[in-house]
Amino acid sequence: MTKVFGKTLIAMTLLAAAGAQAQEVVRLGNLKFAHYGAVSYIKEIAPKCGIKVEEKIFPKGLDVMQAIIAGELDVGTTASEAAISGRAGGAPIFVVAGFAKGGARLVARPDLKITSVPQLKGKRVGVTRGGIQEVLLLAELAKHNMKADAAPGKDVQLVFLPYADLNQALLGKQIDAMMQSEPQSSQAINKGFGAEVLKPYDTPIGEPIRTMVMTEKFYKERRPVAEKFMRCFVQATKTFIDNKSLAEKYVREVVFKGQITTDDFNDAIGNSEYSYDITPEHIQITTDTMVKTGVGRMSKPPVAKDWVKTDLLDAAKKSLNIQ
Repeated sequence: MTKVFGKTLIAMTLLAAAGAQAQEVVRLGNLKFAHYGAVSYIKEIAPKCGIKVEEKIFPKGLDVMQAIIAGELDVGTTASEAAISGRAGGAPIFVVAGFAKGGARLVARPDLKITSVPQLKGKRVGVTRGGIQEVLLLAELAKHNMKADAAPGKDVQLVFLPYADLNQALLGKQIDAMMQSEPQSSQAINKGFGAEVLKPYDTPIGEPIRTMVMTEKFYKERRPVAEKFMRCFVQATKTFIDNKSLAEKYVREVVFKGQITTDDFNDAIGNSEYSYDITPEHIQITTDTMVKTGVGRMSKPPVAKDWVKTDLLDAAKKSLNIQ
């Protein structure tokens, strides 16, 4: 009887331990860009943080939002416009950090010698639909009282393509210019089939901040794990900021499997530096700009102060003595 009881107790203890271990798993949705590299690195140091991170890569931010709505993720990373659209569409998320800023560039075919936005008149400009690059492109055009549409007839004809296809379209002269992310825009320039027109940071948005979001359930109901994850994020980001050679090696070799050069990486991160912070004000300005430009077509735009929660980030930075 004692042996049976002992075996039962051991079995229950093992089951409880397995359950606790399973509970420590954090499901992370991420994108494949140079400035998302520190977020990918979280999974490498996660065991030291007391958690396990399972990362899944998505083609674009709106796909991350769909996975969150489907209950498949606890944490997601995306540009701010996808988070805003997601929240407006019912995604139960909070913005909890900003992991990179910048990361966009208007690039044109070198033979066209385009050096300013007004020179895009009559041109075909590639952009990814619904991305922060579309918001920035339309905001830049609006500054010059220029209109754009996918159908011909406006000042600029938009050609909507995935990030992965924009460079090929520019190289093949199917488009005249593109508002592209990093490192793809740097690659186009370094390979000679693209020339920088501008970095689009002179709109009310300024440098767009990439957002880390958590589901409300993860944030509220798995608070200790959420705290560990946020400390791990801050540690990973600080590592990438302090150790540029490690950051380059990881992004080039692990994230991009050798598909980008050292120059591509350096130019990309020069235009999309790693960071931690985000503010309700930045998210609100981005939301207002989306409403003005019509990106996202939100019937009820979310109010930033209701869903930007930086308390976990503030606590993590404080515990690690990071300003």
